[in-house]
Amino acid sequence: MERITMAHGSGGKSGAELMARIFGKHFKNEILDKMEDAAVLEINGRIAFSTDTFVVTPTVFKGGDIGKLSVCGTVNDLLMMGAVPKYLTCGFVLEEGLDVELLDKIVASMAETAGKAGVKIVAGDTKVVEGHGGLFINTTGIGIIPENRDVSAANCKAGDKIILSGTLGDHHACILSARMNVENNIKSDCAVLAPICNALFDNGITVRTMRDVTRGGLGTIINEIARTSGVHIDLAEESIPVNDDVSGFCGIMGLDPLYMGNEGKMIIIVPGEQADRALSLVRSTEEGKNAAIIGTALDAEKASVTMTTRLGGSRVVDVLYGEGLPRIC
Repeated sequence: MERITMAHGSGGKSGAELMARIFGKHFKNEILDKMEDAAVLEINGRIAFSTDTFVVTPTVFKGGDIGKLSVCGTVNDLLMMGAVPKYLTCGFVLEEGLDVELLDKIVASMAETAGKAGVKIVAGDTKVVEGHGGLFINTTGIGIIPENRDVSAANCKAGDKIILSGTLGDHHACILSARMNVENNIKSDCAVLAPICNALFDNGITVRTMRDVTRGGLGTIINEIARTSGVHIDLAEESIPVNDDVSGFCGIMGLDPLYMGNEGKMIIIVPGEQADRALSLVRSTEEGKNAAIIGTALDAEKASVTMTTRLGGSRVVDVLYGEGLPRIC
């Protein structure tokens, strides 16, 4: 079994062989193949630009791995701004002792996911450090925003409807289960959300706001939208979808799906009169087949979020306090 050594990070023969054998093989394209000091890109118009670092443990989990996650995470951040993702860079920090075969599988997973997302990986960097066989990945992405799109957390208006693209808590519950060696059927929802975005924009839906539901969960993200737009948002508890296995796991662990991270779910806010059509379009995609309208934006003197409970009462939904589960992405 071949493992990463400090020699792979020395800039010499071992490093060059690793670049060619793994990164060059999987990330091959006409821009990266030039091996220049920087990628030269053709970009016209407004761009969205995002970066994120991925440190998830375990590095491989049901439904994905750190490589797939690193591409999905950054591509989805670009999509949430209404952008068409075009280019990614990737930086790897490899710990001494990492299994080279595992690295190859993770890089292959990144390449496959980038291909499905329609993006090119055009630049990168690798560092080797002392450690215990782990790895960390940074991805930076650039996307082009079409002229007719204006998507922002500040655009939500009274009367708008809030659509959630699917069940809450899948990724968070998957990672926690793996760390605790709990056997269940819970898989991460890690996915590129482009099919949902394309279905909405291609069919003329007025998309006010989009956010992927990641760290901090729905409760935190919906509060951020309410504050930025200056509206009150009322959620309907009975409309929020949660997988039965995840719901059972949450009951045992004392977790609230409202504050659990996902890696393949999003919030879409649209004008009320377009909500039913938008929901139908979202549900027409594999990624959004379990979507639901979960709330309404209302006029308010003070931005806030409440939830109408299954019993007909009302409770305040606040942001996540405390640490939550670290290293889920």
